[in-house]
Amino acid sequence: FISKFHKPELFVSCCLAYLAVRLARLTPTMSDQTLDYFLSLMRISRRDAAEVTWAHAVNSRRKLEDTLTGPTHMMEADIIMRGCDPKEPIMAHPPDTDSDITLKEWLEEVKAHDKGIKLDFKSLEAVSPSLAVLEGVLTDLSRPVWINADILSGPGGQARPLEPQAFLSAATILPPRTVLSLGWTTGWTAGTDNPGYDWEMVHGMEEICRTVKNPVTFPVRAALLAQSFPQLRWLLQQSDRYTLTVWTGQNDSYTLQDFLPYKQEIDSSKIYYDLSDC
Repeated sequence: FISKFHKPELFVSCCLAYLAVRLARLTPTMSDQTLDYFLSLMRISRRDAAEVTWAHAVNSRRKLEDTLTGPTHMMEADIIMRGCDPKEPIMAHPPDTDSDITLKEWLEEVKAHDKGIKLDFKSLEAVSPSLAVLEGVLTDLSRPVWINADILSGPGGQARPLEPQAFLSAATILPPRTVLSLGWTTGWTAGTDNPGYDWEMVHGMEEICRTVKNPVTFPVRAALLAQSFPQLRWLLQQSDRYTLTVWTGQNDSYTLQDFLPYKQEIDSSKIYYDLSDC
C-alpha cells in the first residue's frame, strides 16, 4: 500500500499527524463539576450557574469569618507574596503588601466549610508557592477550586498579563477537576464606545486552552459583553470544558436586563455571573 505513494515519507508524516490528533482526542479531559457539587449539597435547585453566588475580596480574617458563615457559594480572594520577611503567600490585593492572614491559615479555615474558592493571581511570583500550599492543605477533591489569572491582553487592558505557559505549567500540579479561570486584561471608560473582545483575542485564547485538560472558564467583563457576544459564543462552543464567567468592574454600567438575552442564547449551566452588585 505504501509503495503506491510517490513520496513514502509524506505518507508516514500524514500517519503520524493523524495518530497525534487521535491521541489528543482520547486523552481524558474534565468538565466543570461546580454545579454538581452544589446540587449534591442541595445548595442550588438546578443546573443553572446563575444560582451560584459570590463573595469578593475575602482577604482578611474578619471578611473570611463573615463569609464562611454566610449564604454565598463561592469565595473569591487575592494572593500575593508578602512584601517583607517572612516571604510567603498572603491574602491581599495590590497595592497592599501585607495581610492579617496567610494563604495557609486561610485554607485551614476553609476546610471545615462547604464553600467553593476562587484564588486570583496578579503575579507569577506567588503562583508556584501558593499552589504548593493549596495542594498540601486542601485535600478535599470534591470542593470547587478555581484558579484565576489574566493571561492575555484584552480590550483597553493596560495591566501586564501573566505569561500564559508559565502559569499553566505551574498549574499542572493541581487535580484535573480544578477550574482554570483564564482571562484578558481589560479597561472600560464610561461615556465612550468601548471595544469588545475581538476575534484575534478569542482565537488566541482558544489556541492556548485547546490542549489544557482542566475545565476552563473565561472571565468576561459585563460591560463588554454585548459588543463581543458572537466571539464569546464561538469560544464557548469549542469545547464542553469551557464556561463563561461574567464579572463587573467597580465603575461599570449595566442592568440586570442586559443579561437576559445571553441567558436565552447560552445553556444556563455554561455562564456564571460573578457580579459585585445586581
